[in-house]
Amino acid sequence: MPDNLDRGKVENETPEMTAKREKLVAGSPTPHVFKMKAQMLAQGRTHEWLTEAPNMLANIKVYASGGENGLHTHLGEDHMFIVLRGSACFMGPRGEEKTVAQYEGVLLAAGCYYRFESNGDVPLVMLRVAAYNQTGEKGRINIYGKPLPGDALENGQEEVIRKPEFWGAR
Repeated sequence: MPDNLDRGKVENETPEMTAKREKLVAGSPTPHVFKMKAQMLAQGRTHEWLTEAPNMLANIKVYASGGENGLHTHLGEDHMFIVLRGSACFMGPRGEEKTVAQYEGVLLAAGCYYRFESNGDVPLVMLRVAAYNQTGEKGRINIYGKPLPGDALENGQEEVIRKPEFWGAR
């Protein structure tokens, strides 16, 4: 059904302008629509991929308790966490500590070492958004420059026990 919204076409569009507009629009990516929803946990932690583009990704992370306990950095990305439920204490390599409460966030530039723990009385739910930089590096490294996979025991990984309840969109 037609409407009166601006679609990018100007009133006096020439055939050359039409061809250029149609070529540009034809190569345009489609939007990624996603829902933020996560299953609550009795134990452990999970991350659910929401969406990804060539230079950015977003996921939902849930922690029954604990957190990412191994001090680490991501050299290939800037990223941020936004607390959607609960609260977390983020810690740095020089003893820095900052509690991030519900609807607050923290931005971590590539190369920033950190770790965090849930410090609320409900499971921690966070939105994580990352933008890849030009280094092309993926993954995490510890303070000695060695790989530290997210599911490593030294990063606080434990068995996941799910609850029947969910957080977020239906």
